[in-house]
Amino acid sequence: MTIVLGSLACAVWVYLLVARGGFWRGVQADAADTPPNAQAAAWPSVVAIIPARDEAAVIGESLRSLLRQDYRGRLSVIVVDDHSSDDSAAIVRETAASAGGPREVALVAAPSLPVGWTGKLWAMHSGIRRAEGHPAPPEYLLLTDADIRHADDSLTALVARAQRDRLVLTSLMARLRCVSFAEHALVPAFVFFFQMLYPFAWVNRADRATAAAAGGCILVKREALAEAGGVEAIREALIDDCALARLLKRRGDAIWLGLTARVASARAYSSVDEIRRMVARTAYAQLGFSPWALLGVTLAMITTFIAPPLLAIFARGAPQVAGALAWALMAVAFRPTLRFYRVSPLWGLALPAIAGAYLAFTWDSAWQSVRGRGGAWKGRVYRGASGHETTKHGG
Repeated sequence: MTIVLGSLACAVWVYLLVARGGFWRGVQADAADTPPNAQAAAWPSVVAIIPARDEAAVIGESLRSLLRQDYRGRLSVIVVDDHSSDDSAAIVRETAASAGGPREVALVAAPSLPVGWTGKLWAMHSGIRRAEGHPAPPEYLLLTDADIRHADDSLTALVARAQRDRLVLTSLMARLRCVSFAEHALVPAFVFFFQMLYPFAWVNRADRATAAAAGGCILVKREALAEAGGVEAIREALIDDCALARLLKRRGDAIWLGLTARVASARAYSSVDEIRRMVARTAYAQLGFSPWALLGVTLAMITTFIAPPLLAIFARGAPQVAGALAWALMAVAFRPTLRFYRVSPLWGLALPAIAGAYLAFTWDSAWQSVRGRGGAWKGRVYRGASGHETTKHGG
């Protein structure tokens, strides 16, 4: 039995390294320099939309980073205050007033949340309606989060890539904060697992059905989104970024997703429990709220990540060799992500324990869903696959 398990783990890691779109290499990324046509004379208009709910700690710097953009086309910003109970709205007003410059900033209050919508998508929908009501609606929408800090040239590079490659959706996976011990232990693995689930090279190929995006930074062509039914078509989605990517790619439209150092998240996770809550919010939704899918993922995670070190330490003979080889292969696969986040490669040896933690978070997500607490986030609780919700305050 142990030799079968060890052989299976090795086979899985050979497949992941060789035939899973090279996800682990991290080569699908925006280049450090601006794409070739960045010197174009005419630049399309863009409206950046930021849904914000209790984001006083981060919204100011996020907005300032957009107002500092070197983009030579028309750029304006719409911040949608999603029933915040803190000073988010006041900070937006103060930041806009103090920034000066030609960029227009509009602060919009999200209407009461209707049944069948998730809060973020309803706020986003409100911002898009405001943008579409402009006498000259923008060609592109930049959908970004309140914790995202954009380098001065990030929008220029995004639009240049979208124009050059005729993309309807161009997304950058924001570099997550990696400072605390909890972040060092769990953040690089979060990105690694995301790439494993959605190999970016497959996302970026028209002949592959794989579709994904990173919600912190999505540039989308406004007309293409409207033709696909708008965000209303995915209004119940908890994992809204990937749902949006699927919506557009199903139509045959070209999309692109890559890593970046240009766009970074300022959101801090100072403890393991904070990361657990972040993961548990959507992990069971990712599995379609299916207990059978949860069981399948559990068996796969045990075989792929947890069994190899156990075999390497406690087995003897061929099973021990197979376990050690699988453990070494996973450490090799994890290394480029660790290098991207500038943390020690020794964390690669801890990947089995980290995977075990994420498996526990996924089970917690399922348990919270059973208890009617699925998707809990900032006072809202989204129940089950329908996305219907209750609130503790606001909205």
